[in-house]
Amino acid sequence: MKRIILMAMGIMAVMTAQAQNEQPKQNPQSSEIWEPVPPIITPGMPGPTATGTTAPSDAIVLFDGRSTDQWVAIKGYAPSAWENTNEGPLKWPVTDGVLYSTKGFSARSKQEFGDFQLHLEFKTPEKIEGTGQGRGNSGIFLQGRYEIQVLDNYQNPTYVNGMVGSVYKQAIPLANPSRKPGEWQTYDIIYTAPRFNKAGMMSEPAYVTVLLNGVLVQNHTAIRGTTEYIGVPKVQPHGKGPILLQDHGNPVGFRNIWVREL
Repeated sequence: MKRIILMAMGIMAVMTAQAQNEQPKQNPQSSEIWEPVPPIITPGMPGPTATGTTAPSDAIVLFDGRSTDQWVAIKGYAPSAWENTNEGPLKWPVTDGVLYSTKGFSARSKQEFGDFQLHLEFKTPEKIEGTGQGRGNSGIFLQGRYEIQVLDNYQNPTYVNGMVGSVYKQAIPLANPSRKPGEWQTYDIIYTAPRFNKAGMMSEPAYVTVLLNGVLVQNHTAIRGTTEYIGVPKVQPHGKGPILLQDHGNPVGFRNIWVREL
């Protein structure tokens, strides 16, 4: 009798284990997720030829073709220049909905950002003057420190870590999809800000993904520090920072500048 009881208990234990290991019957609904529901955003729409594409509904518009109220002027374009200078309202000329850089001052956004998606359109001068870095030169500084190069690289060779689409002096672009001088070009930039620990050390670098004219030129590229003209990158602990448009002595045009905070 004792042996029978032990056998029965063993059988029950095996059956219990099997039951526990059996997965519930699956159906298509078993893997469906219904919440949280992503927010509805109205995407940008193609506008008239002269104005490009409008911003999506949740974007922060930094330049709409009319006002420069979202910007101030600063002298120079060193990675930290914007922190200590403010020359008042930006006085870059606006002509036919286009903002043109002018010699002497760069443009700093009043608002500062952390992680973001940035869209802007630019064109280098149609009249070709200069070569290499002297032709259609400008730049987009993310958080005021990390430059994505703007340059006329249509049949215009230069050092490859300083050409359009590069993280300046750090990361060579994956391709060169430049349009001809005077034609509109588009940057779409996805940026994740660096993280710093309490000691001010970088615990996670900044990362950037860049599309130039719809072509991937930087793919989740790590930014090692400030993009210096001379010397190695510098690690500077910081919080949010502005968008900075560089004046480099060339009248580069900008339009449709907007940011989505991530």
